[in-house]
Amino acid sequence: MGTRKLHLNAFLMGVGHHEAAWRHPRAEPARIADVRHYQELARTAERGRLDSVFLADGLALWGDVRHNALGGLEPLTLLAALATVTEHIGLIATVSTTYNEPFHVARKFASLDHISGGRAGWNIVTSASEAEAHNFGVERPAHKDRYDRAAEFLEVVTKLWDSWEDGAILGDRRSGDYADTTRIHALDHVGHHFRVRGPLNTSRPPQGHPLLVQAGSSEDGKEFAARFAEAVFTAQQTLQEGREFYSDLKSRLGRYGRRGDELLVLPGISPIIGSTEREALLLEKELEELIIPEYGVRQLSGILGVDLSGHPLDSPLPEVTPPADGQQSRFKLVTDLARRERLTLRELINRLAGGRGHRVVTGTPEQVADRIQEWFTSGAADGFNIMPPVLPSGLEDFVDYVVPELQVRGLFRTEYEGRTLRQNYGLARPASRFEQKVPVAS
Repeated sequence: MGTRKLHLNAFLMGVGHHEAAWRHPRAEPARIADVRHYQELARTAERGRLDSVFLADGLALWGDVRHNALGGLEPLTLLAALATVTEHIGLIATVSTTYNEPFHVARKFASLDHISGGRAGWNIVTSASEAEAHNFGVERPAHKDRYDRAAEFLEVVTKLWDSWEDGAILGDRRSGDYADTTRIHALDHVGHHFRVRGPLNTSRPPQGHPLLVQAGSSEDGKEFAARFAEAVFTAQQTLQEGREFYSDLKSRLGRYGRRGDELLVLPGISPIIGSTEREALLLEKELEELIIPEYGVRQLSGILGVDLSGHPLDSPLPEVTPPADGQQSRFKLVTDLARRERLTLRELINRLAGGRGHRVVTGTPEQVADRIQEWFTSGAADGFNIMPPVLPSGLEDFVDYVVPELQVRGLFRTEYEGRTLRQNYGLARPASRFEQKVPVAS
């Protein structure tokens, strides 16, 4: 067994994760829909030997486009373009199980896995916002119903990926047999949510199954992750919270016949980096001064599911009730943060502006590396989902200054371990559930 190493994912969001990033001189907001912007970011992440890049997505215009740079590109389409300019880095896209169909999703991710040579990953979400439901002319399903649908959705998608066995394509010019049809299987799935005959009309992905990622931290979300996910993007503010989440999630794996190393826990972290601590704090202050408070209030209202527009900015967060069907885990994180640190509404908005509930770490490359190492060695993380406050400069600073520090400490790779995302995450390639057993000659 080799020494345990960090896994690092670059979360690419427009021109940066800080809500005021687009107003900062180091950002280029005109490039938010420019494919070359994202290709350059992907190449930067690959230069740093990061495991993967990740694109979030929603099916509605989230937030106030008057005050924030919104309007990015559809992730699967964009990742296909990133695949053509990179060789090793994983490509993870967010796709909802609530407003899609399993056959479409299975085919799209199989195609991306083929295009990239085995580097595709799927961040599975269940779409909590009412705005998304309204774009499909339906009412938002209840929290439990969304996860019930998601579980059956995953069952169907993985069966579709398996419906072509490895070796099904023969390409035998002499016999005229292109494929061995005994190795291509119908599903005939009939369930509560879906009826899917199959097989998929795309051959089995190079990774068998593209990597399965999940980001929900509610009770339903954690149980879903323990059953299906191979990496989890999560948000915790304190080391103790991180350790508790990590231990809780890993302890659930046994009931599904899984080992702890079959699921990677990757908390989000937004690093504000300077060559000195003073320089980093100055950048943090510059960004805070660009925040539009009214926008921050609307964003916070959306997270909590409560209209805070009339609440005084310099008063504490009022008592609020958890949403029955909204983002339950993020609601708890934000309200716990406000109560624990006795933050006013203005202070809470400033704290959330950098990472929407994810940890913001401000300091030198050595100080950022210290925080990463502390969580990694204390049983709170297998790696991190890096959320640069401003792009492209924040990712360049992380790759050029923090990554070398982690490498010197022996915590992060200096070269990729393999060609596929699964290989670099240290995860096995699953066999097809339909795989025929070849008799052993006596």
